[in-house]
Amino acid sequence: MQASDLTRMRELEAENAKLKKMFADVSLQNMALKDIVEKSYKASRTKGVSALCH
Repeated sequence: MQASDLTRMRELEAENAKLKKMFADVSLQNMALKDIVEKSYKASRTKGVSALCH
């Protein structure tokens, strides 16, 4: 393996780590939004009013 290969591998590893963090952040946001929608839906069902109509 040449020095340029090692440099490229380090760059790819850094990019991979960045992408993994981005994926984790988006996954957490998705879970939070799903939780909010579910709670909103459940609250609207108990009141007998659709939250989507407002």
